[in-house]
Amino acid sequence: MSVRSERLIRIPLERVGVLVGREGSVKAEIERRCGVKLDIDGTTGDVILSYPQEASSENLNSLRAADVVSAIGRGFSPEKAMGLLEEGKMLTIIDLRQYSGKSENALKRIRSRLIGTDGKARRIIEQLSETQISIFGHTAAIIGEMKESRVAQDAIEKLASGGTHKAAYQMLQRYRTKQKLERLQLWETQAPPEENET
Repeated sequence: MSVRSERLIRIPLERVGVLVGREGSVKAEIERRCGVKLDIDGTTGDVILSYPQEASSENLNSLRAADVVSAIGRGFSPEKAMGLLEEGKMLTIIDLRQYSGKSENALKRIRSRLIGTDGKARRIIEQLSETQISIFGHTAAIIGEMKESRVAQDAIEKLASGGTHKAAYQMLQRYRTKQKLERLQLWETQAPPEENET
């Protein structure tokens, strides 16, 4: 019998149904794609994730399974959470209570600033940073590649600490412009030389 390694992850109770999925479909897909087993307690939100110890260093998806579960717990749809299985993608979770303290009203204000009217602020941050963002409970979570996630985190932290939307968007726009220039320069250096016309 193979030795299995276990990890405990706790998700909000209201997200348990999403993690399980209709007739267990989401749970089954995570287990199949990641080579893990999920034991989900619907009364506590505790999820025990277990996988063969010998496979942990070889199967990166088994290590990423914890992030997939955590992402669903932090408000992402299963489809978006599964994006973490793509190479280079990572999950970043920001605890907004470090900016709101113990005040529930302050936390609500911060969440409202991050989401914006009809979700506008969140969409702008997602578009300019090329990430996906979920504001849920006391956290803001980001799915993206390392550089993109970092700049999205900077924008979220700027807004959470009282900065203006304009300043956050300008910072993101500068980053996006810089990325476009870098991609253009990379394309120019890799483009094949034009053949001389005969």
